Formats: sequence, C-alpha cells, structure tokens
Amino acid sequence: MMVFLGPSNPLAFTASLPPRSPIVPRTPITELTDGLAVSQSFRTADKQLRVNRQGGKYILLKLADRSGTLVAMLWNADERVFDSFDRGDYVHCEGRTQVHNGALQIILTSIERMDPSEIDTADFDRFDADQADQLDKRLREIFGQLKNVHLRRLADVYLADEVFMTDLRCAAAAVTNHHAYPGGLLRHTIDLMELCLLISPQYPQLDGELLVFGAFLHDLGKTLELSSRGEISYTDRGQLVGHIVIGIQMLGEKITACEKNHGESFPEGLRRQLEHLIVSHHGQLEFGSPKLPVTLEAVALHHIDNLDAKLSSYTTVIESDVAADGNWTNYTPSIGRKLWKKRD
Repeated sequence: MMVFLGPSNPLAFTASLPPRSPIVPRTPITELTDGLAVSQSFRTADKQLRVNRQGGKYILLKLADRSGTLVAMLWNADERVFDSFDRGDYVHCEGRTQVHNGALQIILTSIERMDPSEIDTADFDRFDADQADQLDKRLREIFGQLKNVHLRRLADVYLADEVFMTDLRCAAAAVTNHHAYPGGLLRHTIDLMELCLLISPQYPQLDGELLVFGAFLHDLGKTLELSSRGEISYTDRGQLVGHIVIGIQMLGEKITACEKNHGESFPEGLRRQLEHLIVSHHGQLEFGSPKLPVTLEAVALHHIDNLDAKLSSYTTVIESDVAADGNWTNYTPSIGRKLWKKRD
C-alpha cells in the first residue's frame, strides 16, 4: 500500500515536455540517489488521484523499471492529467528525488505518456529467459529422480501441459514482498524443492518425496491468481477464489488426467496428503491457511516456505534501503524492525 508523503513545496504540472530523441539513456531506479534531477522514462505500475487536507488534488504513483519500483508525487494535478496515461503505460517524468522515512521518492514537475517505440524494452522487462530455462531443466531433473510411481506420473502430467509450464516460467510469486517479479514463482518453487532435498535426509521420519512434491504444488495456483503480463496484478479469479483453492482445483484436474492416462485410480490417501500440503502451507488460519499443518511434511513445508519468503523479502528491504546509517536500514513497519545490512 502506498502512503501519503506530505509535500514541502507544491510544484506545478508542466503540460508538455521538450522534444525527445527516440530512445533516451536512463538511470535504473536502484541507482537513483537523493537530490538527483530526473528526466527519463518509467513504467506506471500504479496511480491514484487523491485530495489533500486543503482540498487540492495530487497524483500518487508507483513507477517501475527492470530494477525495481519507487513512489512518485505530482502535486496540483487534476483529472485531465490523471486520465492522460494509464497503469502499465510508459511515461516520461521530470522532477527531483528525495528521501522520506528512509525511502527514495520523486517529486514530479511533469509527466507525459510515451509511445513504446521511444523506450528500450530491455530497461523494463524483468523476465530472465535464461534463468527460466535453467530452472525448468532443474525441475525436470528433480522429478526424474522420484521413485514413487504415482508422484512421477503426476509430475509428467504437469510437465506435459505446455500452457501451464509457460505460465509457470513467467509467473510472479506475489504482487509485493517476496519474489514479486516475472519468473519469481519458479525461482521460489525450485528453491523450496532444493531445501526439501537438503533437509529430508536429516529427518528420516519425513516422506522426502512427498515433501518435495508439496513444495512444487504449494503455490501453483498463483499462475492463475496473478497476471504477470505488464504490471503484476490480481486476476478476477485470483481476487474471487485465491491461489490455495485454485491449486486444489488444478491438482484435481491433473489427477483426473493421470488416471485417464494410466487406466487406474490415483491412491486416495496420497491425494489427501497432497491436498493438505497445499491448504496448510501458510501455517496459521489468520495467514490464510484453511487448515493448520497436521502432518510432519506439512509442518516442514510451512517453515521452509516461510524461511525462503522471509529471506527474499528482507533482502529486498536491505537492497532498496537508502538510510544514511551505513550499518542499519530504516525501521520498516511491515516487519517491525531495522535490519543489519553491513557486509564485512
């Protein structure tokens, strides 16, 4: 959620910008610093027209590029300016950066919609096709090692679904927080599967293959819950149903296909175990799990999932922090603490 960061001096909107060359070099968001004059392209990840306490209107924006996002403000705006560009559009912005509560933002003096021909898409495309190829290959290697014939057959059904695999390669794991970029879901999924392979031998009471398969299944509903084309956002189905229910529906469809392919029923007990891994992986009812983890594999999956998500999101906090104190980030309300960021 974006919050209002009060103005120091209102700045007027400039209706038009000087002529620009077709493609102008730009500075990535992560390389912008405090007090820097900015005149370059961004993608509009979000926009809101708001009213301040004095009744004046302003536009609150989230701007994005390949490297990340940041908040921007345009004071003294109106509906004409707000309606001149849409979410997902490329825009040319002029203004100056400033730090507020440890976060970098831009106070804009002008914003203008750009034609896609004026930008280099490589500056904005966060999908790494080479990494996706490597992760896809690793997924197939892990599945190829499964000894449980029913899990191996089920894996083959998922892998044979070209539409699903294309979506999985490009999907984000979240709109914000952890792995919130195209390809982030596959990265998160493989990292969890690798952790399961590492941990399982230390705990012989765990069914290692069941745990690994649960790591694969747990967030697959996000391939349909989220749209990663353009700016990451929730689909209508995602808003109405959510990735846990979608994941259960997908599992049922794949099991039906598996039974059809092999002419025999999928073991009912194994199906229930897999379903439980999906519905309980958030760990607590207040965090969105319909059920608490009650199997050893479900308990393990929840904590492994939480570990990977927390390390990813905390790393993002450290990398994006612009606090003057070189050793510590600013206090981050969402996690209730500062983080140590010095590397010796």
